[in-house]
Amino acid sequence: MIKFFRKIRQQLIAEKRVRQYLLYALGEIVLVVAGILIALAINNSNEQRQTRDKEQVYLKGLQEEFQVSQYKLENLIALNRQNAEGARAILGFMSDSTTLRDESAFSKLLYSTFAYDIAFNPNNSLLNEMINSGSLRDLSNPELRRRLTNWIATLEDVARQEQDQEEERTRILGTFLSDRYSIRTVLEQAGLSAIGADLAPSQNAPSNLPLLQSRSFENHLLLFLLACAGTTDTHYLPLMEELEGILELIDREIKN
Repeated sequence: MIKFFRKIRQQLIAEKRVRQYLLYALGEIVLVVAGILIALAINNSNEQRQTRDKEQVYLKGLQEEFQVSQYKLENLIALNRQNAEGARAILGFMSDSTTLRDESAFSKLLYSTFAYDIAFNPNNSLLNEMINSGSLRDLSNPELRRRLTNWIATLEDVARQEQDQEEERTRILGTFLSDRYSIRTVLEQAGLSAIGADLAPSQNAPSNLPLLQSRSFENHLLLFLLACAGTTDTHYLPLMEELEGILELIDREIKN
């Protein structure tokens, strides 16, 4: 093809047809420029397609991560509400101990309320990788990028609240470290199978019922209850709302 065009140019020059030569040369330049523009357009189209494919991979990965985190947060909210209800029930016994059937009911309530710590552990492996590598910019939706960036900062704030609640829980559990009260009594009456322990029944285990007359225990219990409410109402529920908003944006981008 190149030899063909070269032959035409040589023939025009030989015949001294300058006007036709200039028109031909101009046409050849136009063809070359058009070819370059078409090649660039094809290349840009391929790059855009590759970028979109890459974005879809990220979006689907983020969707899976946030769905798992949503499930974890739902369970954590339910657990924290259970803890708060347990604290309220204990406070009820402190106000009117006649409603308490026996100490085993008290022990079971103590165990179910304070046995488990509260800590949200979201799945953020892909998100952290994207932030650290700068791949977050591959997401075309600026609102989604902003909310994903803010998500990490929000989690840090939630973790501080969880730490405050854990400190209140630790203070209550510290009450049982004195000689006056017994963790063993709680575990035995709550059912050893609950923790998989294999302990021989104790003889003359001390009763924990005097806790119901302890002003110090009541104060710690109230602080724990306030911490539970703060964690759920002020942090977990807004966090769930933000999580659902992010999932909605991700789903919209995947469908687009």
